[in-house]
Amino acid sequence: MKIGITGGIGTGKSYVCRLLKQRGIEVYDCDEAAKRLIRTSPIIYKGLCQLIGNDAFLCQTDKDEHTLNKAAVTRFLLQSDTHAQAINDIVHPAVFRDFEESGIQWMESAILFESGINRLVDKVVMVSAPDEVRINRVMSRDHISREKVLLWMQRQWSQEKVRQLSDFEIVNDGIQPLEPQIETIIKQLAYKS
Repeated sequence: MKIGITGGIGTGKSYVCRLLKQRGIEVYDCDEAAKRLIRTSPIIYKGLCQLIGNDAFLCQTDKDEHTLNKAAVTRFLLQSDTHAQAINDIVHPAVFRDFEESGIQWMESAILFESGINRLVDKVVMVSAPDEVRINRVMSRDHISREKVLLWMQRQWSQEKVRQLSDFEIVNDGIQPLEPQIETIIKQLAYKS
C-alpha cells in the first residue's frame, strides 16, 4: 500500500516524517527528489533549456550535475501564470517516475493533490495545524515576515479542502501528542492492507 503525507507550509510534515523514520518507515521526499532530479536528469535539463533558454542552468559540474540558474527561472515564472505550470509539466512527471521506481511505500508532498501525484498513492495522511501556529513556525524557521508567510499560505490549498480529500489527519498543534496519532494511523493502515 502506498501512503501520501501532505499538508500546508508550517504544519510539520517533515517532523512527522522524522518520527516515521524513527519507527523504521522510509518516506520519499518529493521536494528533495525534485531538487536532485533538476540537477541530474537529462530529460529535465533538456526540457527546461527548451522552455526557458540556455540560461536556465549556470554550469555543469564534473559529476554531470547541473546548477539551476534560480534568477533566470524566477524571471520566467514571474512573466505569466502558465509558466509555472509549464515547469511543473517537466519536473512533476520525473518525480512521479522516480517515486514509482524507488520502491518506497510512503511519500511526502506539500502539493500532493495539486500536482496529481496523489494518484500514485492508496491513502493520504494530512498534517494540519492552526493558522497562527503555522505562521509562527514559518516566521521563526525561515526568518521571514508574517505577510510573506500569509502570501505563501494563500497560494496553497486550504486545510479544509485538503482535509476533505484525505483519509487520515494528524493534528500538529503543539498540544496534542503526535506519537499516539501516528500509532493509530499505522494500525489502521495495517488493518486495511
